[in-house]
Amino acid sequence: MSAYALRVAELRDDRSHGGSWLARHAVETIVLEAATPAADAEELLEHLLTVARELAAARPELGSVTAACGRLVAAASRSWALSATEMRRLVLDEARALLDQRDRAARSIAVQLAPRLENSIVLTHSASAVVREAVLHTPPERLLCTASDPDGEGRVFADELRGAGIKVELVEDGAGPLKARGSRLVLLGADTIYRDGTLLNRCGTRAIADAAAQSRVPVVVAAESIKVAPFPTPEASPNPDRTDLTAPDLIEQFVTEDGSISPDDVETLADRTPFLREGYELIRAAGEIPAAR
Repeated sequence: MSAYALRVAELRDDRSHGGSWLARHAVETIVLEAATPAADAEELLEHLLTVARELAAARPELGSVTAACGRLVAAASRSWALSATEMRRLVLDEARALLDQRDRAARSIAVQLAPRLENSIVLTHSASAVVREAVLHTPPERLLCTASDPDGEGRVFADELRGAGIKVELVEDGAGPLKARGSRLVLLGADTIYRDGTLLNRCGTRAIADAAAQSRVPVVVAAESIKVAPFPTPEASPNPDRTDLTAPDLIEQFVTEDGSISPDDVETLADRTPFLREGYELIRAAGEIPAAR
């Protein structure tokens, strides 16, 4: 198996990392493939488009992967008159900018969440890199991590946070402990946020949000804006064995690097981020990545 095919397979089969980490993996794969010999920029661009489509199709449920790949190939497609060498340099510069922006976004979100986390009892579900950044920045009084996800991601996440000195309690069921353990906030990451504010995330998220609504515990989603998908919510999860859909009326707010917004404002965020739509249009794979409308 070639190094490229191996990286695509790693992305497809990974069950221990969240969307942000996997988006970084996809970006690094495109950068590596940009070094592939090509007669001219047009040939290189076609190769990068193929790579981006394969990466997106490997994890269609992860908006961050599709959006990150889309941003790189969109930048390259606007520069078709460059030489192949110049296009390689452009892709590398764009990748660096994207990854730097992602790191700044996580820090910004952590700062915004600090007042809600301080002295609070927080329940989280699955391993979100943005949630990790937030609780490390402002450790809550108690952090409840679910362990009921099928891939054991919650247990690994809890162990990592304990190693960093965070008080973590592992709970077997996310919905049950909400009221019994005095949770004051449900803090979630995101695989994808659709333009109507519907959240796609690890299986179990919807049950937790339902239980939170019944117990009047606010649900907050922490996610970079790159996870916004500029098209309507699908009728079902693209990967129902691993993810489910949570309706926007169960979510109080989304916290992004651009600030806190209500589910009603997600559409506006998607529309004012042009590279999201352009990238999806370029790399969507028929039958796998929905077309933007």
